[in-house]
Amino acid sequence: MLTLRKASDRGIARHGWLTSFHTFSFASYRDLNQQGFSDLLVINDDRVAAAKGFGQHPHRDMEIFSYVLEGALEHKDTLGTGSVIRPGDVQLMSAGSGVAHSEFNHSADEPVHFLQIWIVPNVVGATPRYQQEHFSPEQKRGRLQLIISPDGAEGSLHVRQDARVYAGLFDGQESATLTLAADRYAYVHVARGSVELNGVRLQEGDGVRVRQEQALTLGNGQDAEVLVFDLRPQELPQMP
Repeated sequence: MLTLRKASDRGIARHGWLTSFHTFSFASYRDLNQQGFSDLLVINDDRVAAAKGFGQHPHRDMEIFSYVLEGALEHKDTLGTGSVIRPGDVQLMSAGSGVAHSEFNHSADEPVHFLQIWIVPNVVGATPRYQQEHFSPEQKRGRLQLIISPDGAEGSLHVRQDARVYAGLFDGQESATLTLAADRYAYVHVARGSVELNGVRLQEGDGVRVRQEQALTLGNGQDAEVLVFDLRPQELPQMP
């Protein structure tokens, strides 16, 4: 069963320097029907003006990853980590027992467009850690590349949860199929472009809750970039 969440139905926050679309309840946007899905708690689609960003702020017991679509995002944290994240890079910060970080647009004249995504961990009070890897367009072209997993398989980043995240690029006749275990949920988010999921046309910003499906086929894309989350079968995020 596919349940569509249209891009136009998302929450939105406009702060001048920041435009943020919220797939699920976040900050001042609250919708009792959109409180996350399984362990997937937040998908924020953020556009940050040149030289602007989020000052240092704390997190605890959350798996937070950033996926840059355009521009460059500068990250600094209290672990001593500093990096610039560009398209193709995936950054995962496991907040654990507590960490503070800042995120700023690295450019003085160009905006940055990125997704920030939160996954509820399966352990509390763990040691904070930071990971970053680059996945080239060739790795994602016409296929679903594993970028996050509980065991770091295939060079993916290691998340503290029974969740897997795949990224794919689809144009024209390119297609890929992900087979799900019988008892799994999934969430599909179209980061940009448009694509078909099991024959259903999706546009940029659309999301789909997936239940009781064994195969997800993506194809007929138009400059599409897609994230697919393979998740535990539960309706609401549960803190451990």
